[in-house]
Amino acid sequence: MNAAPHNQGGFLGSPKGFTLIELMVVVGIMGLILAMGAPTLYRFFHKEGFRKSVGDMMEACSTARSRAILSQTTTELVFHPQQRSCEAAGGTTGGWGGWAASAKFEDDVVIEMLDVNLSEYKQAEEAHVRFFPNGTCDEMTLILRVGTEWRKISLELTTGLASLETDPNKWK
Repeated sequence: MNAAPHNQGGFLGSPKGFTLIELMVVVGIMGLILAMGAPTLYRFFHKEGFRKSVGDMMEACSTARSRAILSQTTTELVFHPQQRSCEAAGGTTGGWGGWAASAKFEDDVVIEMLDVNLSEYKQAEEAHVRFFPNGTCDEMTLILRVGTEWRKISLELTTGLASLETDPNKWK
């Protein structure tokens, strides 16, 4: 008596697992997806040029505000328009680890406007923006340009928070 062979794969004649061809197709598709997404991920984590200048400026404003509030002393963001840079001054670092707050604008970035408390400082040696312990700050508007790209960074007086605008048509 010949008994029918026992099938362990489920259906009669179907093998268990994947074939080498199926695995290679899946790995190939995953490689394509990774290759298409890699440049976007790289740009996201490695800022350069104009994006870096704007990001550094936003970070410097945020750090100066935080330093003023946490140390309960007035902190200044000191601009050097001719050297195309700024840094935080004042405010004790105390137990907060010696925060560094600075920004250096790339060579192709043009400072179109730097207003502090409604006075123009674009051609000045220095401009000071104060951040106070209660979270308020001086009024500041900074407009940066590279080619046809524009960015406006402004500080909200009552909260000391920096905002970024990219549409020059709204600034008029």
